[in-house]
Amino acid sequence: MHDIRFIRENPEAFDAGLAQRRLEPLAAGLIAQDERRRALVTELQAGQARRNDASKAIGAAKAKGDEAAAQALMAEVGALKERLPALEAEEKAISEALEAQLAAIPNLPLADVPEGADEDDNLLVHESGTRPDFGFAPKEHDAIGPALGLDFETGVKLSGARFTLVRGSAARLYRALGQFMLDTLTEQHGYEQIVPPLLVRDEAMYGTGQLPKFAEDSFQTTDGRWLIPTAEVSLTNIVQGEILSAEALPLRFAALTPCFRSEAGAAGRDTRGFIRQHQFDKCEMVSIVTPEQSEDEHERMTGCAEDILTKLGLPFRRMKLCTGDMGFSAARTYDLEVWLPGQGRYREISSCSTCTDFQARRMNARYRPEGEKATRFVHTLNGSGLAVGRTLVAVLENYQQEDGSVTVPEALRPYLGGSERLEARG
Repeated sequence: MHDIRFIRENPEAFDAGLAQRRLEPLAAGLIAQDERRRALVTELQAGQARRNDASKAIGAAKAKGDEAAAQALMAEVGALKERLPALEAEEKAISEALEAQLAAIPNLPLADVPEGADEDDNLLVHESGTRPDFGFAPKEHDAIGPALGLDFETGVKLSGARFTLVRGSAARLYRALGQFMLDTLTEQHGYEQIVPPLLVRDEAMYGTGQLPKFAEDSFQTTDGRWLIPTAEVSLTNIVQGEILSAEALPLRFAALTPCFRSEAGAAGRDTRGFIRQHQFDKCEMVSIVTPEQSEDEHERMTGCAEDILTKLGLPFRRMKLCTGDMGFSAARTYDLEVWLPGQGRYREISSCSTCTDFQARRMNARYRPEGEKATRFVHTLNGSGLAVGRTLVAVLENYQQEDGSVTVPEALRPYLGGSERLEARG
């Protein structure tokens, strides 16, 4: 959500940010609406004050025996009583329309975000790890996985396209990955483990920017609640409507949850394999910080996700997303892309975003600086640490053996009873 005061005071900067997002200028129209709203508020307040004064004056006029004055005042009060509801209705309609417009505008990019149209314009920050050198032609995960328990056919039979049944060795590896991610974040990086609701109200989806613009990308229940598309929704909204003390910040939350996405905007993409599913598990990180902590926290959060990839021995690179590839609520996003030798390319495995105060305004989440009476909006950040299914894909492809077995990364062996290899079923 954008601050109309900022837009009034910085119209050129606001429109420049929109231009980087490939959007047309909006400041003039928003300011005009806000001026009309403010004029109506002023007129309403003046009308209400005059109605009150005139009502009191009626009695005084009658006490003096000035019936003509009393009648004139009564007529004026009657006219105001007819006029004020119309003004109130107009002010309410304009306020709601203005709020709806502001809610539909994406966050403005920070100054260091590269300008561009799509993923081809993203900026490489660094690469890490060594790509495996196979003595054979590496396979893609959908060729390796079935012998280990990735059951695509049964998943489709049960639920349709973009669902997979995970069984046997693959299921054990999947569980180990999720536990390893959560343990790393909570035990080594100071995140508080949360088990959040998977069903949330409209207000929570609105607070993090999924509503109203992206309703079609999520699943809604018959009673009006939403299946979370990411634990970011539940974790960030923990502070919805709260006024926090500065001393309590930063807050860092982590959760391993199922996530549900309709993938309405991804028709025809990644229809094979385990990359893009309607249901998947993800270990999510959320930070609630002061504006002064925000920059360092973004680097810290991204480093936590990178640490998990490093511990798993997976080669990856960090990309800074351009203005045309960032999400709706993000002011800056780092994508971590893992190397998939079967596909011969990097694929996204984590996105870590700072949203500045964009979500906080939607949630009305504030903090009170020490020694100050006024409150300020917090900054919110979120990131994947990591998407479990995509990490499973990366492990299968990077640790595959020619005989169809998969070597278990050393970091996961304690979670698999010391097993060093997952054997393919004949």
